[in-house]
Amino acid sequence: MDTGAGRNLGLVAVLVVLVVIGVSTADTFATTSNLLTILTSASIIGVITVGVTVVIIGGGIDLSVGKVMALASVWATTLATQAYGPVVMVFCALAVGAGCGLVSGTLIAYGRIVPFIATLAMLISAQGLAERISGKRSQIVTDPTIAAIATTRVLGIPLLVYIFAAVVAVGWVLLNRTTFGRRTFAIGGNPEAARLAGLHVRRHTLLLYVISGLCCGIAAIMIASLTTTGSSTHGTLYELDAIAAVIIGGTLLTGGRGTLIGSILGVLVFTTITNLFILNNLATEVQNIAKGLIIVAAVLFQSRARRADT
Repeated sequence: MDTGAGRNLGLVAVLVVLVVIGVSTADTFATTSNLLTILTSASIIGVITVGVTVVIIGGGIDLSVGKVMALASVWATTLATQAYGPVVMVFCALAVGAGCGLVSGTLIAYGRIVPFIATLAMLISAQGLAERISGKRSQIVTDPTIAAIATTRVLGIPLLVYIFAAVVAVGWVLLNRTTFGRRTFAIGGNPEAARLAGLHVRRHTLLLYVISGLCCGIAAIMIASLTTTGSSTHGTLYELDAIAAVIIGGTLLTGGRGTLIGSILGVLVFTTITNLFILNNLATEVQNIAKGLIIVAAVLFQSRARRADT
């Protein structure tokens, strides 16, 4: 069986086990309301994870996604921005996200700065700028159209879940059915060989970070609608959750191999674990320990699979 398909089936099996545990330990776990809560919670971090997956497959890393989302949410919800209506708010969030990705990508691709350092600097800068713009206060979403995104349901399913599904679908097609996706895998696997083959490695790397930033912009509108606020506190540790989901989903941190479906299954695993802990009134620190053990197990499995391939 293909390693990626086998890993995805393994993650599905983990989800099934978690569902069994949830049904056994919490009466409200299997209710429609709770299952939709899990999907809604997974939607925002899931959209960010799509961008992070693309970057990591391309051989990079993006530590700034959480705070880029926060900055985009703050900028999109200032009084001046909201005065122009929902279209401008959405455009602002996307522009801020893409702009941050453009800066990070330029520093990495053309400034030859290590991705870890460049995106860490972006994380710190985005956090500071978000606090400066908002005055460290939450900004209330007053536009009814933006506020309605989180409360709107289509066929009983929240609109946020549809947005998440649409982003995943676009990301999957981009990675698996386009020349851009093939180049991403090639550059992540061996950038020097890709360069010798005639690929524009720097330009492509730049675009990967812009895509990650766009995902942050989309997530910013989603979280602003869900919480009815734009805040510099949004997205705290989202980068770690997204990277963890990508890792247990089977994407190599060194780039060149990975699956978007695996990353999304990783998001669902972590979100379900969090939901189980909340329903059973278990301490947050125990939840974090459980997540850490899962990440270690995934990395060990990944290393074993690589050795088996070689």
